[in-house]
Amino acid sequence: MSSTSQTAVLAGGCFWCTEAAFEQLDGVSDVESGYAGGAKENANYEAVCRGNTGHAEVIRITYDPAKISYETLLDVFFDAHDPTTLNRQGADTGTQYRSAIFVENDVQRKVVERKIAEHNASGHFSRPIVTSIEPLTNFYPAEQYHQDYARQHPDQPYIQSAAMPKACKVRDKYAQLIRKE
Repeated sequence: MSSTSQTAVLAGGCFWCTEAAFEQLDGVSDVESGYAGGAKENANYEAVCRGNTGHAEVIRITYDPAKISYETLLDVFFDAHDPTTLNRQGADTGTQYRSAIFVENDVQRKVVERKIAEHNASGHFSRPIVTSIEPLTNFYPAEQYHQDYARQHPDQPYIQSAAMPKACKVRDKYAQLIRKE
């Protein structure tokens, strides 16, 4: 991470899906799947899947704020998943799949609160946003086999049915943000 890079930690359901949506954005240098919201001793896929550890499946985005802003990342986040469903994204249910933004400081918290208020006031979504705003106390990287999962397994049925539609939705709606290869 360069000295100008910043990070954002977001939970929008399965981390394979959210990782695929964000790694295509210009200004994003890394997207790492992991866990936040629980304790280190049970920050592993098997324990988190049971849904009683307090963790959410998250992604940690490393980005260059000169190329893409935190606010823009939040706009993409809100459009890449359904922030109006509590503890559920598609067929994935449980608190580990909650919609949450893990803030690192008061500046991020204020930006998130403003964005949620703007979206709720605009009627952008048919129901109120239920995304929680939680302090980032720790980020625990997921096991190596979860990293870049959608890119490494594009033909896997879950990736085809859940991750690719999210990545394509972001690509279509935010075409100006997609990294030019």
